[in-house]
Amino acid sequence: MAKGAKLLGLAVAAGALLASGAARADADVTFNMGLATDYVFRGIDQTTSWSEGEAFGGADVASGSFYGGVWVSNTGPHVSQFFEYDIYGGWKPTLGPVTLDLGFIYYGYTDTDDTVADENELSNYELKVAGSIASGSATWGAALYWTPNYGGDLDGLDDNSGLYAEFNGAYAFSNSATLSGAVGYVEVDDYAIDNYTTWNIGVTYPITDSVSLDGRYIGSDDDATAGFGGNGDTLVGTLKLTF
Repeated sequence: MAKGAKLLGLAVAAGALLASGAARADADVTFNMGLATDYVFRGIDQTTSWSEGEAFGGADVASGSFYGGVWVSNTGPHVSQFFEYDIYGGWKPTLGPVTLDLGFIYYGYTDTDDTVADENELSNYELKVAGSIASGSATWGAALYWTPNYGGDLDGLDDNSGLYAEFNGAYAFSNSATLSGAVGYVEVDDYAIDNYTTWNIGVTYPITDSVSLDGRYIGSDDDATAGFGGNGDTLVGTLKLTF
């Protein structure tokens, strides 16, 4: 628990730094926190056999077309991944009708007393290239993520690069509810089963200007279960506060 408290303190400090930097740069800062029935990332249940719910929080700063943020959650396919902390940033230029998103994401993990691996073995990063086009109430997009080492150093492979490609779409209704979904494909070097497909569809409804509720069906194919610890079909509910 001491490590969890320390991590949350670091997240708060990082959020404060974002806020102070934004104040100097005349940028917008938002904070978020929420609860979910489970944490499923790209079709893979991050809490695996524990089937834990999720509590998360983060801070985001945007200035013009640049953005950055931090995010913390309880999670992990291993006991040592008791907390995940993400640090990300990027640039969103426009090219005609297309809004691009060029960025990076660092995935960090903390240890627990029941250590399977230290955080340096688990942590990794991704580079991101994405684009979207808005057409009336609909938005269509695609994204590509690449990492030089999909499983960090835990898998014992130094160069098993990973690729995630996604096509996504969203439609905003007149009552402010949004229907959204995506289909994604994961491919990893040097794994016995080296790829799988995942998909999701759901509705996000803003209860108030600050509180939203999301219900989502998430699925993945048999290769996700056999090679990556996926759990097939899942329904996830998320309550989120943004301020």
